[in-house]
Amino acid sequence: MSARALVRAGGLLQFLAKRFSNAPQRIALYRTTYPKEVEMLHRVPAGARVSVPPSRAGPSRRIRFASATLALSIATATGGQDAKAQGTQLIAAAPSHADSGQARTDSAASTTSTAAALPKWFDELAINAFVSTGYVYNSGRPGTGTNSYRVFDFNDNSFNLDVAELVVQIAASKPNDAGFRVDFAAGNSIPQITKTQDQNAAQFDLQQAFASYIAPLGSGLRFDVGKFVTHMGYELIEGYDGYNDNYSRSILFGYAIPFTHTGIKASYAFSSKVAAMVEVVNGWDLLRDNNRSKSVGAQLTLTPVSPLSVLLNWIGGAEIANDNHTNRNVFDVVAILKPTKTLTLGVNGDYGIENGTSAVNPGSDATWKGIAGYATLAVTDKFSIALRGETFHDEDGVRLGTGTKATLSEGTFTPAYKFTDHVLLRGEVRYDKANQPILSNRATLSDKQTTVGANVIFVY
Repeated sequence: MSARALVRAGGLLQFLAKRFSNAPQRIALYRTTYPKEVEMLHRVPAGARVSVPPSRAGPSRRIRFASATLALSIATATGGQDAKAQGTQLIAAAPSHADSGQARTDSAASTTSTAAALPKWFDELAINAFVSTGYVYNSGRPGTGTNSYRVFDFNDNSFNLDVAELVVQIAASKPNDAGFRVDFAAGNSIPQITKTQDQNAAQFDLQQAFASYIAPLGSGLRFDVGKFVTHMGYELIEGYDGYNDNYSRSILFGYAIPFTHTGIKASYAFSSKVAAMVEVVNGWDLLRDNNRSKSVGAQLTLTPVSPLSVLLNWIGGAEIANDNHTNRNVFDVVAILKPTKTLTLGVNGDYGIENGTSAVNPGSDATWKGIAGYATLAVTDKFSIALRGETFHDEDGVRLGTGTKATLSEGTFTPAYKFTDHVLLRGEVRYDKANQPILSNRATLSDKQTTVGANVIFVY
């Protein structure tokens, strides 16, 4: 590496150190400040996650080191030509003690020049991380080693790296802003399920990758183009900008609605009480469409009073491969009420119908429906307890895959303790009950299932 390259690298490293040391203060400008009790729960509705600004925590030390390493590599590369030209003359070119003052002046000037040369967008770049790991034990000890009808916590008696996620983004927050977001996810639980149907890699997922632009129309008409998480449901795919109150996912989350979409959507806030979104996408969990028909989705968000939020969601379109006419429609409603600073109540209802696909009455429409209720109490600013109860009716045997009319219900209790702003521990006890023996129990099937689990998440 040439002397000039070293100077450039040092300048860039000093700039990066200064940039990242100020990151928390800068990023905080874009994020709403919540009371500790609310911030502890970290509950973000599914439809809002794609537009949440970067965390005020800023990049971690390892991310800072990685950025610094990248900067050093760039500086080395830019100095390559100088090194070739100078060759062995580098030793002769080294400044003497008498010239050291001038060298320091040149170095400082180079530092300023390097910082000024960096593009403006680099100062707006945010990097965040999320890691979830857990353990689940099934008292029925299923012979398959798999917990029945679980979304992400499907491995029995096994420690799991649920997901390790890295998010890189420039958040668009006001009219005329343009940005992007990319979510890289790896792990042996969540990526296996949330990956698109046409993706072969099992333990890796590009969970989100979209570009954003806010057109200067009224309060700002936002467009997102690419792959993004669904707007449906109360619960969400967890990440640094939102995690659920319970460790396991609901039946509705796994069997009533999609996970992700690829396409374009437009959203607009008419006022502080009314917002709307429409989208045209490839369908459910697809990068490339499996037929020639597109799916359309919509969301209406109502906040009549500050403690209450209501989200009305819909998605419809042909979802069967090489079939442009068999339409599937799902209607989803979410209501969240916060009667006190420490208590949060929620309800989620779903109704789905698909033309002529019933496994119970061939030729008839398949329908499914369900409802889930939630209650979370922040006992202190560090300790909370969450309850969830739900029931799901697969009237025509297509969503649970039983081929018969099936009903599956569950109750979940989840205590959580927040050690720091970055570390949360959750325990969980869950009981599932079906109207017929469809749940694995040792070498046979049962109509009930009980699991206990523990989960640790790290947020940066």
